[in-house]
Amino acid sequence: MKTVKDIMTSDVSICHTNDQLSDAASMMKEKNVGAIPVCDDQGNLMGMVTDRDLVIRGYAAKKPDSTPIQQVMSDHMYSCSPDTSLEEASKIMAEHQVRRLPVVENGKLSGILSLGDLSTEEMSDHAAGVALQDISERPELH
Repeated sequence: MKTVKDIMTSDVSICHTNDQLSDAASMMKEKNVGAIPVCDDQGNLMGMVTDRDLVIRGYAAKKPDSTPIQQVMSDHMYSCSPDTSLEEASKIMAEHQVRRLPVVENGKLSGILSLGDLSTEEMSDHAAGVALQDISERPELH
């Protein structure tokens, strides 16, 4: 049975808690991603910052570009370990309506699993489809 470590992206760009709003926005543009894990100086995962976080908690709230990312990041997140089965990871993503799942081992970021990673795996096509359907549902329909 394949596990998360078999398909996750392990070369992940990160922000640090003291990076600024503008740093995260620039990195998202440069890397063409919509979310970036936020780690402390020891590599411990502290949160995730998404393009939505930047817009709603940052720029729409009229925070300056110099605002520390820690003030706008999401610190309540779901994660999995590298040894989590692909089926279990897709269930976590579907249940919590997330498109990206940080992969953490001993508190340290090991990688990230995206819905796109799941969809490239033939054996998990169904699981990815179910996860996407659940993620895409409007919350009021649950």
